[in-house]
Amino acid sequence: MSTPSAEHPVEALKRESRHLRGTLAEELAGEAEGFSKDSETLLKFHGLYQQKNRDKAPETPKHPVLMVRGRIPGGRLEASQYLAWDRIADIFADGSLRITTRQSLELHGVVKGDAKAVLQGLHAALQTTQGACGDVVRNVTQAPNPWGRADLAQLDAVALQLSNHFRAHAKAYAEVWLDGEKVDTASESEPVLGDTYLPRKFKISVTAAGENAVDVYTNDLAFAATFKDGAEGTIDGYFVLAGGGMGMTHNDATTFPRLADLLGWIPADAALKVAEAVVGVHRDHGNRGDRRRARLKYVVAQKGLAWLRAEVEARAGLIFTDRDLPPWRTTSTLGWLPRTDGTWALGLHTLSGRVAGPLKAALRELVERFQLGVQFTPDQDAILIGIPEAAKDEVAAFFQARGLGIHSPAPLFDRALACVALPYCGLAITEAERALPELLEVIQTRLEDHGLADRAPVFRVAGCANGCSRPYAAEFALVGQTPGKYALYLGGHVEGTRMAQEVLQKVSIEALGPVLDELFTLWKAEGQAGERLGDFSIRFGLEALKQRLEVPL
Repeated sequence: MSTPSAEHPVEALKRESRHLRGTLAEELAGEAEGFSKDSETLLKFHGLYQQKNRDKAPETPKHPVLMVRGRIPGGRLEASQYLAWDRIADIFADGSLRITTRQSLELHGVVKGDAKAVLQGLHAALQTTQGACGDVVRNVTQAPNPWGRADLAQLDAVALQLSNHFRAHAKAYAEVWLDGEKVDTASESEPVLGDTYLPRKFKISVTAAGENAVDVYTNDLAFAATFKDGAEGTIDGYFVLAGGGMGMTHNDATTFPRLADLLGWIPADAALKVAEAVVGVHRDHGNRGDRRRARLKYVVAQKGLAWLRAEVEARAGLIFTDRDLPPWRTTSTLGWLPRTDGTWALGLHTLSGRVAGPLKAALRELVERFQLGVQFTPDQDAILIGIPEAAKDEVAAFFQARGLGIHSPAPLFDRALACVALPYCGLAITEAERALPELLEVIQTRLEDHGLADRAPVFRVAGCANGCSRPYAAEFALVGQTPGKYALYLGGHVEGTRMAQEVLQKVSIEALGPVLDELFTLWKAEGQAGERLGDFSIRFGLEALKQRLEVPL
């Protein structure tokens, strides 16, 4: 692969970092509170972000801290692994866990001097943070399986194989964080990712064809499995989709969110070589000069779907088969769900994925007492797996006695997402997670006032245009635009198969109620029976909505 003449400085940093070592070990041993700018970039490949609290109150501590993110394929943890995360959060972080939209966990507030102890503690529980961030293949997401369904269970091995195959081969992680043996870096190579790794992050998801809990179209690459003899049979192939991604920059039309395209169907044994081919296309053709336009989606947008299909076919040595995708559905994983082994699963709604306080203590006690498995969902929820039939009423009473609801308050809450945003995210323009309760109250009140609560839209909020909460694939979204104000998006499909579009700019939380009253009045009066907000917005016309809706001054 040739080196671009006008490459971004991060490319030189990666190339000269001795496979992501840089000066991390030396800085870890130093007395400075934080890491240097170059090390900040390299930290991401190891699953850490250096941050500072951006709140302006005088008493706010300003020393640098670390966010630590796990690489947890499919969001699946054994009881001992979940308890390790819980314990480490109490000892070294701010006492909370945060479930991500990619089925992982984050720790917040870790100080530099504790970073090695955190990663070594996770390693002892067979957990890692390697490759959870940075210009690599990120955590592989997977359709949740609280029921223990035989078809979805086959995806466990697929997600794990993909995750392991695309992990960095170099030993920097073990050497820096786990006190591993130092090796001759000149003898190391990265045969899949390349010695300068990828131009930008790369996201992979696996699911069963028709099951869309993973928001399949938002991924760089997705595999949707088909099964011989139906759901009871073994995987016989996959639909392959590629070229999705959420990030953009406000008022820059050269950046944009994009939904993945269907490349075609492949036999099951071709999945790994097709994955390697698609990742290779991104590695070799992604923009290494402008990180805002470096995702695979820009390669597809520039060169076209036909080019991508032909390139992947040539690299993988196969021909995609044309087949029609089945319709998508997102099966709820919330509440009590019977499992095929006679036990129960309990899907718990967690607002913004934040597990703290009484909820965190309750989960720890139940996981420890019953040795429950845990799976996180792409909607930032937690599923407790393996609750004995005889303990079901006990578990329900346990939550009730602590004032903890096991169900979301209303359908609006079920799939609502928010990114972390302020105070720690360095890219956030305004609030998201901390504003979500107020936003949901405003929206839910208006839905009830207009008799539309049973048709609550898929709603998401992001603190900036990078869209970590997948706002552009929602029916209705708010995207941070200026401090305290959001761009309002409408027209997405409930299953994420159609993107939402910007309708209004600079909407404050105070102005949102009147805007929604106007919107919901139109939806109620002119919507068809059972018509969802996203579909109504498209049928009514987004340009017409722009004319009808006004942001109060």
